[in-house]
Amino acid sequence: MNITTKLSPLALAVCAIIGFSVVAPSFAQEVGSTSMREQRAKRMKELGKEKDDAKAKQEDAQTMWPNATRKSPDAEAKGKNLKALQEMQASYEKQDYASVIARADQVAAASDASAYEKSFAYQLAGASANEMNDDAKAADFFSKAIAADGLDNNNHYTAMYNLAAIQYTLKQNEQALATLDRFLNETKADKPEYQQLRAQLLASTGKGDEAAKTFEAQLAKNPNDKSALLNAVSSYQAAGEDDKATKLLEDGYNRGMLTEEKELRVLYSNYLNAERFKDAEKVITEGAQKGILKQGPDLARAYSLLGQNAYYNGSDMDAIGWYEKAAPMSADGEPYLNVAKILRAQGKTAEAKAAAQKALDKGIKKPQEAKEILAD
Repeated sequence: MNITTKLSPLALAVCAIIGFSVVAPSFAQEVGSTSMREQRAKRMKELGKEKDDAKAKQEDAQTMWPNATRKSPDAEAKGKNLKALQEMQASYEKQDYASVIARADQVAAASDASAYEKSFAYQLAGASANEMNDDAKAADFFSKAIAADGLDNNNHYTAMYNLAAIQYTLKQNEQALATLDRFLNETKADKPEYQQLRAQLLASTGKGDEAAKTFEAQLAKNPNDKSALLNAVSSYQAAGEDDKATKLLEDGYNRGMLTEEKELRVLYSNYLNAERFKDAEKVITEGAQKGILKQGPDLARAYSLLGQNAYYNGSDMDAIGWYEKAAPMSADGEPYLNVAKILRAQGKTAEAKAAAQKALDKGIKKPQEAKEILAD
């Protein structure tokens, strides 16, 4: 007697973590007679705490990435170039992004344009292209802003991170990873979102094992970070290391972190595929009792697999019990047919016929099998 039920392979999708903030450089912070730096110096002087201007300038420029190895250059625009950049920024603030983009190369190509003026024009154009949802142009302009190397650290590394994220959206994963690694190496930044993006890029470039280890490192720092847990699981699965994926899911389950149906399905599917039927039974039973696993075809397939295992291990009673649990919520009558086959082998003809009829009523792939039982 052939009793089979197949469970489709399951995998957790890597959680979406991509997100970046395109920041247009602001003249209020960099040039003009009422810059933030000058206002700050004035306030500090009034309080009797005036600092050396160069030191204050450096501190301001490195606020976002205080451990950056790059020395933040002096940020200054002069003469006609200053006027041109101010006009570009005015256009940006009016959301006239096309005008900003149209003038960027012209301003940057001026024979007397400084590194700062070139970078400023290109970053403003990159921000404008981003607003217009033109990722290719945004990436090109941010690349030019970085190459010109004239912005303070805040804007320089914002442009670099933006470039990495945009390259990712363009599916330029190898380039994005190289850009992000440069960003991390130079800034020494260790925020979780940066590491998450790096792990995502590693996974996207076929380095699933390395990606998983990155997510695991995050999980070690924050054991309750469910996103890191699921991303690590997904990365291990992508790398073909199902045992490691299962171990992480198992630990998460034991700590009450798996609270969604799809998460439990991946865990019990991994158990079933590894023939860890008792573990699978525990997760399925508890999940159903807690209402996490909903009544329906997915749960029916899980019950049917437990029934199949019980049957192969010689426990007809347990097999019938699991198939009968599966039958009412199954998408077809196959569980009823399996019950009918077992009862027929036990010589319980009347009960077997009743189950076979239910199988026919619900629909099965091979109706002839049920009809043979009914013909006995």
